[in-house]
Amino acid sequence: MKILSIPILFLVLFPFSIFAANPLEVVINEVAWMGTTVSYNDEWIELYNNTTSTINLDGWVLKAIDGNPEINLTGTISTNSFFLLERTDDNTIPGVPADKIYKGALDNNGETLELYDNYGNLIDSLSCSSGWFAGDNSTKQTMERKNPQLSGSDSSNWQTSQNPGGTPKTQNSIIVQTPLENDSLTGQVESQPQTEPPESVVEVKPQQPIIYPTGVVINEVLPSPEGPDEEEEWIEIFNQNDFEIDLTGWQIQDITGKTKTYTFSKEAKIAPQGFLVLPRPESKITLNNEGDSLNLIQPDEKIIDSVTYEKAPRGQSYNKSETGWVWSNALTPGSPNVTSPPTSSGFVEPAQKEKVESVSQIETKKKLAKEELAAISEQIPKENLPILPFLIAFSVSIFFGILILFFKKGVEKLRKID
Repeated sequence: MKILSIPILFLVLFPFSIFAANPLEVVINEVAWMGTTVSYNDEWIELYNNTTSTINLDGWVLKAIDGNPEINLTGTISTNSFFLLERTDDNTIPGVPADKIYKGALDNNGETLELYDNYGNLIDSLSCSSGWFAGDNSTKQTMERKNPQLSGSDSSNWQTSQNPGGTPKTQNSIIVQTPLENDSLTGQVESQPQTEPPESVVEVKPQQPIIYPTGVVINEVLPSPEGPDEEEEWIEIFNQNDFEIDLTGWQIQDITGKTKTYTFSKEAKIAPQGFLVLPRPESKITLNNEGDSLNLIQPDEKIIDSVTYEKAPRGQSYNKSETGWVWSNALTPGSPNVTSPPTSSGFVEPAQKEKVESVSQIETKKKLAKEELAAISEQIPKENLPILPFLIAFSVSIFFGILILFFKKGVEKLRKID
């Protein structure tokens, strides 16, 4: 009896970890690789327990093959239940508590994810290195597994969630696509005919990808105004197109120093060939006087324009021009840019401008003097041009004349003495 009691006690104390898991006992069930409607940084991953037993996840690892993210799991996952992993903090999905917080971003172009048990056995994998099987970045609809008992590397076993935000810690959407001609129904439906679809079945049509327009640019920024920075700084964007653009979901991101991102509201629109000015009190973006960088980002996270400047002069705005970015004394928020004459630093100070003008005047005078001298030289006869020999002869004659004069005076003095 004592011999039998030892293994029995061991089984009672360690019911979850003495045996290696089998493939697909726990699976990757849903992936919010695109984040949420609040922020694209709010990514999350959901696991599902296919078994009728609670499984201890201590020592398990969920990782991408590129090493980011790599999540060391802890805790337990109950029978036929979900396990939610949220990135960075527990505020990703309000009202749904996370089972594990992790760090590391999922690549929007795709990842290969692998789930290993505490013995290093591969339990489930998701091969999306060439692109995610499903999900929508623009609407923030997640990628859901259709059947948790089938392979995760089969693209046909994944679907885009019915609604933005997906189904964290709940059963995935049951979607029936409207059949096309000569096509059969797809999705999780019963094979027997139905007169009416069940309440949990929603008919959807394939969605066309959203293509966002180009031609919206950062046009002018004022980092160092004459007045208080926190009140008078602003950013201006310009619509180069001949049609209005809805800026809902577009973002301006300050990427130097402490990152700050401003997201345009649903009411934000910019007129054709129009300007939109964002003052600092609205955007909450601080433009550093010592230098900064800004990105203009579309809802699909594509950077459509950017600008970087170095130390900002007081009272000058940084302007986009045909030849590049320049500093200017003329502030033009909401209207076309007006740039000062360029110098090596991109702008001309008043004192420097006066100095340039004075140098120009001196050069003009020098030119006129040369022209006058040239005119005078033209009036001198050519036979008078070899003047050097004449001057030498003239000097010698004067010298001898003076000697003769002194000689004569000397002679007269001698005569008087005699």
